[in-house]
Amino acid sequence: MKVGIIREGKIKSDTRVPLTPKQCRYLLDNYRDLQIFVQPSQECCFSNEEYQNQGIPIRENMEECELLLGVKEVPISMLIPQKTYLFFSHTIKKQPYNRELLRSILQQKIRLIDYECLHDEYGKRVIAFGRWAGIVGGHNAILAWGRREGKFNLKPMHECHDWEEAQTYYQNLPLFNIKLVVTGEGRVASGAIEVLDKMKIKRITPQEFLEHSSSEPVYTQLAVKDMYRLQGEQNFDESHYYQHPEEYISSFEPYAHTANIMLNGIYWDKRIPAFFSKEDMKRKDFTIRVIADVTCDIAPDSSIPSTIKASSITNPIYGYDPLLSKETEPFQNHCIDIMAVDNLPNELPRDASQDFGNQLITQVWSQLNQADSRMIYEGTIAFDGKLNKPYEYLTDYVN
Repeated sequence: MKVGIIREGKIKSDTRVPLTPKQCRYLLDNYRDLQIFVQPSQECCFSNEEYQNQGIPIRENMEECELLLGVKEVPISMLIPQKTYLFFSHTIKKQPYNRELLRSILQQKIRLIDYECLHDEYGKRVIAFGRWAGIVGGHNAILAWGRREGKFNLKPMHECHDWEEAQTYYQNLPLFNIKLVVTGEGRVASGAIEVLDKMKIKRITPQEFLEHSSSEPVYTQLAVKDMYRLQGEQNFDESHYYQHPEEYISSFEPYAHTANIMLNGIYWDKRIPAFFSKEDMKRKDFTIRVIADVTCDIAPDSSIPSTIKASSITNPIYGYDPLLSKETEPFQNHCIDIMAVDNLPNELPRDASQDFGNQLITQVWSQLNQADSRMIYEGTIAFDGKLNKPYEYLTDYVN
């Protein structure tokens, strides 16, 4: 098999890679009849020379490769017909901005395997950048708070050499009066909690959080049972919630009146109620002043109505005026500061790529040559000009 690692071509350039130079070398040493080629790039977090030093050829033309690996969406102009691609397509929630991409993939009879759709036998995702999105999201939440309060100026992660350097700035930060709520229990939330724990912010239970009144910095983590309920019901049936989330209402309100920082790290789709409304955000007892929205679903199709756009790594924070329901300058008393970078792991691209590549090798690689692989079948959105059966619900989207 000939494999090509393609250059990232999305407008907001991403420097991550699906496989590092040493990981490519490992695969070549352990799999017979495998060839790997890398498209040249000046932006990639691993240089062309680093790949060449591991014996990986640099090649512009990827026409001979059967399998092409990227990270973010591949621009339509860069697609090669009738190839197999692996990348994050961001189409399975019918995102309007990628409709034309999926249409083109179908027209060109490309086989699209989406990393986000690869699951093990228990339905758990096997490959993701979520931990790193959470780590950077947690860092940026505290960075935004420090700037807002004028207490400290935490160095941005993208200016750090790696995760190890970033941690050196966590000692002795003046973190008084922080009350931070983390939503979710997955990779993103776990990554964020890594940061908060390294900053020595104390973890307390949701109930303790609602009652906490000292200046000691604290955080709590909310599971779905803490944030949603069936109207008129006291008990929470988690399996029923996942099957019928549209029947539930948000019970997040007490935390919106207690926390001053919110880090949103839980998956959301249109069936799930938003945490709060624009009208809720106008109330004087709405105490949240910084929202780090790692999920970055853009309003109105979002769990957080103030996420009105994605921000960038170099300019990660914008203000939201709740009374006018529009963007404004950040760090003003009457506004809420929003951190909504849509490619957070790219602030630590080498660390994130190393971790991602390890998952790709250990969890996915052996499945790619198995004709009957359930994982690959269920992760395949399109092939031979058609939507794969698990994704036929996208028919109205592409039409």
